[in-house]
Amino acid sequence: MTASAAETVCRVMVFARAPTPGEAKTRLIPALGKAGAAALHRRLVMHSLRAAADARIGPVELWCAPDAGDPFFRECERRFGVSLRSQGEGDLGARMQGAFDAALARSSRAILVGSDIPALSAQYLRDAQRVLVGGDDVVIGPAEDGGYVLVGLSRSDPELFRNIPWGGPEVLAETRRRMAALSWRCRELPVLWDVDRPEDLERLPKEMRESFMPAAGEAGDRNGSGTPRNRGGLS
Repeated sequence: MTASAAETVCRVMVFARAPTPGEAKTRLIPALGKAGAAALHRRLVMHSLRAAADARIGPVELWCAPDAGDPFFRECERRFGVSLRSQGEGDLGARMQGAFDAALARSSRAILVGSDIPALSAQYLRDAQRVLVGGDDVVIGPAEDGGYVLVGLSRSDPELFRNIPWGGPEVLAETRRRMAALSWRCRELPVLWDVDRPEDLERLPKEMRESFMPAAGEAGDRNGSGTPRNRGGLS
């Protein structure tokens, strides 16, 4: 890629773990069982990849944990035409920093999203890119729980991600403080929600509910009449 071409490209990076039963979406296991939680995780990863591909703002990369060797990741590579990258070692901040360092070495802008965002859309990603094209250093997609579902950068500094209390309600507030200390220009997109807790399940679109109900049933999560147990508040 030429230097001029790189300046027009925005890379989209999707962070995802392998959908290993018992390791994926562990906080949803009491509601869905191990197989059901893993099945929902698969569906959510593919939703993020579809939104990224449909946005058509640049190359899509699937950043995999613990590595890119899981057959599911190979399936995603074939289905969506994405490139696979391994997240590597370290906490979430270190892995995000590594991803941005790699992306911004090849493109002038990069966007990173998670893989548990039912409301993520191609338009949301286009809006994020538009912010960066407009000259802002950072674009953030806030999450309802105090974190964020998307971060896009046109420049990088390790201080943005170092020693952040990941998983807590202060992630976004601390990130705002870091950006202010760096004197970076930032714009925030509308707030979205992600799927972390059993109570989030009842907000899922019908087609996503159907993706995990059969797997939950296979795991034994059915009542005496043969219908799935309503363990996550699903109607």
